[in-house]
Amino acid sequence: MGSRSALLVLATAALLVSACSDSRNGNPTTPAPSSSAGQAGSLPRAGAPNIDQPLDTAAAEADPCSVVKNDQVQTFGGGTVDRSRVEDLSSGKVCTWVFANGLGTISAGMNTGERDGLSHLYALNAQGSGLTTFKPSEPIDGYPSVVFANGGERSYVCNLAVGVRNDLMYTIVATPGTSNPNRSDPCGMATKLATFAIQHLKAAQ
Repeated sequence: MGSRSALLVLATAALLVSACSDSRNGNPTTPAPSSSAGQAGSLPRAGAPNIDQPLDTAAAEADPCSVVKNDQVQTFGGGTVDRSRVEDLSSGKVCTWVFANGLGTISAGMNTGERDGLSHLYALNAQGSGLTTFKPSEPIDGYPSVVFANGGERSYVCNLAVGVRNDLMYTIVATPGTSNPNRSDPCGMATKLATFAIQHLKAAQ
């Protein structure tokens, strides 16, 4: 599996959140688009949970790989982390951790391109358009989360969004490789990375 496998692409697109394959290299991507940013007083909306203790994410936005260390990823990733790197996307910086021996990747970053946070996903679900998977999950160390996709669902890929403020979500894509022991539970991988990330952010406040 190439180093760009499962790259988390949080690109701006009109009111569409999708999990699909990059047509050039077959890599799963997850565009999480920008819509009209909600005013501070109007969020949350569409039934999204309120985030009572918003987190300061400035450092994570600047250096997403600093939020979770390689050795932490190795405790749940199913293999040795070969390398990690920052991708500077239009919607914010993303860290991609690449496992050695083709064991897959996991990517995560603050989706600064979507200023409605989890409310964006809840609104798409309420409208009945834009999402084919929408599953509110257990809170991550007290912060609400949603498993989501828009077509192209695959059993070995998990897209997880965690609300860190009413206007911001931390989004993860886990894609364990064929020989990875986590192949059947990518959302378990995503949840563990999210837990480390939230714990790091809380400790840094």
